[in-house]
Amino acid sequence: MKVLMFGRGTIATLYGWALEKAGHQVEFYVRPGRAAALGSTVDLRIRDGRVRRGAPVAQRWPVTLREDLDAGHDYDLIVLSVNHDQLDDAVGFLGSRVGDATVLMFGNVWAEPSAVVSPLPGDQVVWGFPAGGGGFTGSTLRGGVTKKIFLGFCEGSNRAERYTLVRDLFADAGFSVSEQPDFRSWLWVHFVLDAGLLTQVLAVGGQARLFASRKAVEQAVLLTREMIPLVKARGGSPGGGAALVSRVPAGLLSFFLQRLLAGKNMYSFLMEELDRAGHLTREGAGLYARDVLAEARKIEFPTPRLAALENVFAT
Repeated sequence: MKVLMFGRGTIATLYGWALEKAGHQVEFYVRPGRAAALGSTVDLRIRDGRVRRGAPVAQRWPVTLREDLDAGHDYDLIVLSVNHDQLDDAVGFLGSRVGDATVLMFGNVWAEPSAVVSPLPGDQVVWGFPAGGGGFTGSTLRGGVTKKIFLGFCEGSNRAERYTLVRDLFADAGFSVSEQPDFRSWLWVHFVLDAGLLTQVLAVGGQARLFASRKAVEQAVLLTREMIPLVKARGGSPGGGAALVSRVPAGLLSFFLQRLLAGKNMYSFLMEELDRAGHLTREGAGLYARDVLAEARKIEFPTPRLAALENVFAT
Protein backbone atom coordinates (compact mmCIF):
# COMPACT_ATOMS: atom_id res chain seq x y z
CA MET A 1 0.00 0.00 0.00
CA LYS A 2 1.17 3.53 -0.73
CA VAL A 3 0.81 5.68 2.40
CA LEU A 4 1.24 9.42 2.91
CA MET A 5 1.84 10.62 6.45
CA PHE A 6 0.63 14.22 6.78
CA GLY A 7 3.50 16.02 8.49
CA ARG A 8 6.62 14.55 10.01
CA GLY A 9 5.69 14.87 13.65
CA THR A 10 6.19 12.29 16.37
CA ILE A 11 3.13 10.13 15.71
CA ALA A 12 3.45 10.34 11.93
CA THR A 13 7.09 9.29 12.12
CA LEU A 14 6.58 6.44 14.58
CA TYR A 15 3.72 4.84 12.68
CA GLY A 16 5.21 5.65 9.29
CA TRP A 17 8.30 3.71 10.36
CA ALA A 18 6.18 0.78 11.58
CA LEU A 19 4.17 0.65 8.35
CA GLU A 20 7.26 0.84 6.17
CA LYS A 21 8.85 -1.99 8.14
CA ALA A 22 5.69 -3.99 7.40
CA GLY A 23 6.37 -3.61 3.68
CA HIS A 24 4.40 -0.51 2.69
CA GLN A 25 5.64 2.49 0.73
CA VAL A 26 5.60 5.47 3.10
CA GLU A 27 6.18 9.15 2.32
CA PHE A 28 5.69 12.35 4.31
CA TYR A 29 4.00 15.56 3.26
CA VAL A 30 5.63 18.65 4.81
CA ARG A 31 5.07 22.36 4.34
CA PRO A 32 6.93 24.04 1.47
CA GLY A 33 10.43 24.91 2.61
CA ARG A 34 10.49 22.36 5.45
CA ALA A 35 12.09 19.40 3.67
CA ALA A 36 15.59 20.89 3.64
CA ALA A 37 15.34 21.88 7.30
CA LEU A 38 14.08 18.46 8.41
CA GLY A 39 16.58 16.47 6.39
CA SER A 40 16.33 13.09 4.71
CA THR A 41 16.93 10.89 7.77
CA VAL A 42 15.55 10.44 11.28
CA ASP A 43 17.67 9.09 14.13
CA LEU A 44 15.39 6.65 15.92
CA ARG A 45 15.94 5.90 19.60
CA ILE A 46 12.61 4.25 20.27
CA ARG A 47 10.95 1.20 21.76
CA ASP A 48 8.71 -1.06 19.71
CA GLY A 49 5.87 -2.22 21.93
CA ARG A 50 4.64 -4.70 19.35
CA VAL A 51 7.45 -6.86 20.67
CA ARG A 52 7.32 -8.06 24.28
CA ARG A 53 8.90 -5.60 26.74
CA GLY A 54 9.23 -2.98 24.02
CA ALA A 55 12.30 -3.92 22.01
CA PRO A 56 14.75 -1.00 21.66
CA VAL A 57 15.34 0.38 18.16
CA ALA A 58 18.39 2.49 17.34
CA GLN A 59 18.84 3.30 13.67
CA ARG A 60 19.16 6.11 11.18
CA TRP A 61 16.04 5.82 9.05
CA PRO A 62 15.97 7.39 5.57
CA VAL A 63 12.64 9.11 4.84
CA THR A 64 11.01 10.53 1.73
CA LEU A 65 9.61 14.03 2.14
CA ARG A 66 7.45 15.88 -0.37
CA GLU A 67 6.28 19.49 -0.36
CA ASP A 68 3.54 19.25 -2.97
CA LEU A 69 0.25 17.39 -3.23
CA ASP A 70 -2.48 17.51 -5.86
CA ALA A 71 -5.65 15.51 -6.40
CA GLY A 72 -3.98 13.36 -9.06
CA HIS A 73 -1.76 11.51 -6.56
CA ASP A 74 -1.82 7.73 -6.24
CA TYR A 75 -1.75 7.32 -2.45
CA ASP A 76 -4.06 4.65 -1.07
CA LEU A 77 -4.07 6.08 2.47
CA ILE A 78 -3.38 9.50 3.98
CA VAL A 79 -2.72 9.42 7.73
CA LEU A 80 -3.60 12.73 9.39
CA SER A 81 -2.14 13.03 12.87
CA VAL A 82 -1.64 16.64 13.94
CA ASN A 83 -2.48 18.59 17.09
CA HIS A 84 -6.21 19.12 17.37
CA ASP A 85 -5.80 22.89 17.08
CA GLN A 86 -4.19 22.38 13.65
CA LEU A 87 -6.89 20.12 12.26
CA ASP A 88 -9.02 22.78 10.55
CA ASP A 89 -6.10 23.98 8.43
CA ALA A 90 -4.93 20.46 7.64
CA VAL A 91 -8.38 19.17 6.67
CA GLY A 92 -9.04 22.31 4.66
CA PHE A 93 -5.82 21.73 2.74
CA LEU A 94 -6.69 18.11 2.03
CA GLY A 95 -10.27 18.87 1.00
CA SER A 96 -9.37 19.56 -2.64
CA ARG A 97 -6.40 17.17 -2.71
CA VAL A 98 -7.68 13.96 -1.18
CA GLY A 99 -8.26 12.25 -4.54
CA ASP A 100 -9.43 8.67 -4.04
CA ALA A 101 -7.34 8.07 -0.92
CA THR A 102 -8.77 6.92 2.39
CA VAL A 103 -8.06 9.48 5.12
CA LEU A 104 -7.29 8.11 8.59
CA MET A 105 -8.01 10.73 11.26
CA PHE A 106 -5.45 9.62 13.83
CA GLY A 107 -5.45 11.78 16.94
CA ASN A 108 -7.27 13.90 19.52
CA VAL A 109 -10.51 15.75 18.74
CA TRP A 110 -12.58 17.97 21.02
CA ALA A 111 -14.79 19.56 18.37
CA GLU A 112 -17.71 17.74 16.73
CA PRO A 113 -15.95 15.09 14.59
CA SER A 114 -18.38 15.37 11.69
CA ALA A 115 -17.75 19.12 11.56
CA VAL A 116 -13.98 18.66 11.68
CA VAL A 117 -13.98 16.47 8.55
CA SER A 118 -16.78 18.25 6.67
CA PRO A 119 -14.42 19.39 3.84
CA LEU A 120 -13.62 15.71 3.12
CA PRO A 121 -15.80 13.05 1.43
CA GLY A 122 -17.40 11.32 4.39
CA ASP A 123 -17.20 7.83 2.90
CA GLN A 124 -13.41 8.20 2.60
CA VAL A 125 -12.84 9.02 6.29
CA VAL A 126 -11.82 6.45 8.90
CA TRP A 127 -11.28 7.35 12.57
CA GLY A 128 -8.49 6.03 14.74
CA PHE A 129 -6.21 6.86 17.64
CA PRO A 130 -2.57 5.94 18.31
CA ALA A 131 -1.07 4.55 21.49
CA GLY A 132 2.43 5.87 21.12
CA GLY A 133 4.34 9.06 21.72
CA GLY A 134 7.56 10.79 22.61
CA GLY A 135 9.25 13.73 20.98
CA PHE A 136 12.01 15.07 18.77
CA THR A 137 15.27 16.64 19.86
CA GLY A 138 16.74 17.90 16.62
CA SER A 139 16.66 14.97 14.20
CA THR A 140 16.51 12.39 16.99
CA LEU A 141 13.15 10.86 17.87
CA ARG A 142 12.81 9.29 21.30
CA GLY A 143 9.62 7.47 22.25
CA GLY A 144 7.82 4.46 20.92
CA VAL A 145 4.62 2.66 20.08
CA THR A 146 2.59 0.23 22.14
CA LYS A 147 1.03 -2.83 20.59
CA LYS A 148 -2.49 -1.40 20.63
CA ILE A 149 -4.20 1.14 18.38
CA PHE A 150 -7.85 2.22 18.43
CA LEU A 151 -10.35 2.42 15.57
CA GLY A 152 -14.04 3.26 15.52
CA PHE A 153 -16.95 5.02 13.91
CA CYS A 154 -18.15 8.62 14.00
CA GLU A 155 -21.25 9.90 12.26
CA GLY A 156 -20.90 9.49 8.50
CA SER A 157 -17.46 7.84 8.60
CA ASN A 158 -16.69 4.76 6.55
CA ARG A 159 -17.78 1.44 8.03
CA ALA A 160 -17.17 -0.73 5.02
CA GLU A 161 -14.26 -1.58 2.73
CA ARG A 162 -12.04 1.40 3.58
CA TYR A 163 -12.42 0.82 7.31
CA THR A 164 -11.60 -2.85 6.88
CA LEU A 165 -8.57 -1.94 4.78
CA VAL A 166 -7.18 0.31 7.56
CA ARG A 167 -7.94 -2.23 10.28
CA ASP A 168 -6.20 -5.01 8.35
CA LEU A 169 -3.26 -2.74 7.52
CA PHE A 170 -2.45 -2.20 11.20
CA ALA A 171 -3.25 -5.78 12.21
CA ASP A 172 -0.92 -7.14 9.53
CA ALA A 173 1.78 -4.73 10.79
CA GLY A 174 1.62 -6.40 14.20
CA PHE A 175 -0.72 -4.05 16.05
CA SER A 176 -3.67 -5.13 18.18
CA VAL A 177 -6.75 -3.17 17.06
CA SER A 178 -9.28 -2.16 19.70
CA GLU A 179 -12.57 -1.21 18.02
CA GLN A 180 -14.87 1.37 19.61
CA PRO A 181 -18.42 1.66 18.18
CA ASP A 182 -19.04 5.21 19.50
CA PHE A 183 -15.75 6.83 18.65
CA ARG A 184 -17.06 10.36 19.07
CA SER A 185 -17.70 9.79 22.79
CA TRP A 186 -14.49 7.77 23.14
CA LEU A 187 -12.43 10.65 21.71
CA TRP A 188 -14.07 13.21 24.00
CA VAL A 189 -13.51 11.06 27.09
CA HIS A 190 -9.88 10.55 26.10
CA PHE A 191 -9.55 14.31 25.64
CA VAL A 192 -10.71 15.08 29.18
CA LEU A 193 -8.46 12.31 30.54
CA ASP A 194 -5.54 14.08 28.88
CA ALA A 195 -6.74 17.42 30.20
CA GLY A 196 -6.90 16.12 33.77
CA LEU A 197 -3.50 14.42 33.72
CA LEU A 198 -1.63 17.20 31.90
CA THR A 199 -3.14 19.94 34.04
CA GLN A 200 -1.92 18.20 37.16
CA VAL A 201 1.52 17.73 35.57
CA LEU A 202 1.65 21.50 35.13
CA ALA A 203 0.29 22.13 38.61
CA VAL A 204 3.00 20.13 40.39
CA GLY A 205 5.87 21.12 38.10
CA GLY A 206 6.49 18.08 35.92
CA GLN A 207 5.61 14.45 35.35
CA ALA A 208 8.32 13.15 37.72
CA ARG A 209 6.76 15.05 40.63
CA LEU A 210 3.31 13.83 39.64
CA PHE A 211 4.44 10.20 39.51
CA ALA A 212 6.10 10.55 42.93
CA SER A 213 3.02 11.88 44.72
CA ARG A 214 -0.08 9.80 45.42
CA LYS A 215 -1.90 12.96 46.48
CA ALA A 216 -1.08 14.68 43.18
CA VAL A 217 -2.30 11.66 41.21
CA GLU A 218 -5.51 11.67 43.24
CA GLN A 219 -6.05 15.32 42.34
CA ALA A 220 -5.69 14.37 38.67
CA VAL A 221 -8.36 11.70 39.16
CA LEU A 222 -10.74 14.16 40.84
CA LEU A 223 -10.13 16.74 38.14
CA THR A 224 -10.89 14.23 35.40
CA ARG A 225 -13.96 12.99 37.28
CA GLU A 226 -15.33 16.54 37.26
CA MET A 227 -14.93 16.82 33.47
CA ILE A 228 -16.47 13.50 32.42
CA PRO A 229 -20.09 14.70 32.92
CA LEU A 230 -19.28 17.52 30.50
CA VAL A 231 -18.96 14.88 27.77
CA LYS A 232 -22.55 13.80 28.48
CA ALA A 233 -23.72 17.42 28.64
CA ARG A 234 -22.34 17.90 25.11
CA GLY A 235 -24.32 14.90 23.82
CA GLY A 236 -21.74 12.17 24.26
CA SER A 237 -22.14 8.82 25.99
CA PRO A 238 -19.22 8.11 28.35
CA GLY A 239 -18.50 4.38 28.39
CA GLY A 240 -16.98 1.83 30.74
CA GLY A 241 -13.62 3.50 31.25
CA ALA A 242 -15.30 6.77 32.18
CA ALA A 243 -17.59 4.93 34.59
CA LEU A 244 -14.52 3.44 36.26
CA VAL A 245 -13.02 6.90 36.83
CA SER A 246 -16.36 8.21 38.09
CA ARG A 247 -17.28 5.40 40.48
CA VAL A 248 -14.13 3.84 41.91
CA PRO A 249 -12.96 5.66 45.06
CA ALA A 250 -10.42 8.30 44.04
CA GLY A 251 -7.87 7.10 46.61
CA LEU A 252 -8.00 3.52 45.35
CA LEU A 253 -7.86 4.54 41.69
CA SER A 254 -4.95 6.88 42.32
CA PHE A 255 -3.05 4.04 44.04
CA PHE A 256 -3.21 1.86 40.92
CA LEU A 257 -2.68 4.79 38.56
CA GLN A 258 0.44 5.89 40.40
CA ARG A 259 1.85 2.38 40.24
CA LEU A 260 1.23 2.35 36.49
CA LEU A 261 2.72 5.78 35.87
CA ALA A 262 5.73 5.26 38.14
CA GLY A 263 6.45 1.72 36.99
CA LYS A 264 8.94 0.61 34.38
CA ASN A 265 6.55 0.16 31.48
CA MET A 266 5.83 1.60 28.05
CA TYR A 267 3.33 4.16 29.34
CA SER A 268 5.69 5.70 31.88
CA PHE A 269 8.51 5.57 29.33
CA LEU A 270 6.47 7.49 26.76
CA MET A 271 5.54 10.15 29.30
CA GLU A 272 9.20 10.54 30.28
CA GLU A 273 10.22 10.98 26.64
CA LEU A 274 7.42 13.50 26.09
CA ASP A 275 8.75 15.48 29.04
CA ARG A 276 12.35 15.14 27.87
CA ALA A 277 11.40 16.63 24.49
CA GLY A 278 9.99 19.71 26.21
CA HIS A 279 6.35 19.20 25.22
CA LEU A 280 4.88 19.35 28.75
CA THR A 281 4.67 23.13 28.70
CA ARG A 282 1.91 25.53 29.62
CA GLU A 283 1.36 26.35 25.95
CA GLY A 284 1.25 22.77 24.69
CA ALA A 285 0.02 20.65 27.59
CA GLY A 286 -2.35 23.39 28.78
CA LEU A 287 -4.19 23.47 25.46
CA TYR A 288 -6.43 20.58 26.48
CA ALA A 289 -7.61 22.22 29.70
CA ARG A 290 -8.10 25.58 27.97
CA ASP A 291 -10.37 24.02 25.38
CA VAL A 292 -12.36 22.02 27.94
CA LEU A 293 -12.85 25.06 30.17
CA ALA A 294 -13.91 27.20 27.22
CA GLU A 295 -16.55 24.64 26.26
CA ALA A 296 -17.77 24.32 29.86
CA ARG A 297 -18.23 28.07 30.09
CA LYS A 298 -19.91 28.19 26.69
CA ILE A 299 -22.66 25.78 27.76
CA GLU A 300 -22.60 27.02 31.38
CA PHE A 301 -21.48 23.70 32.82
CA PRO A 302 -19.76 23.98 36.23
CA THR A 303 -16.12 22.81 36.46
CA PRO A 304 -14.89 24.49 39.66
CA ARG A 305 -11.75 22.36 40.09
CA LEU A 306 -10.63 23.11 36.56
CA ALA A 307 -11.47 26.79 36.83
CA ALA A 308 -9.50 27.06 40.06
CA LEU A 309 -6.39 25.87 38.20
CA GLU A 310 -6.77 28.23 35.26
CA ASN A 311 -3.66 30.18 36.27
CA VAL A 312 -1.70 26.93 35.76
CA PHE A 313 -2.63 26.43 32.10
CA ALA A 314 -3.70 29.86 30.85
CA THR A 315 -1.46 31.64 28.34
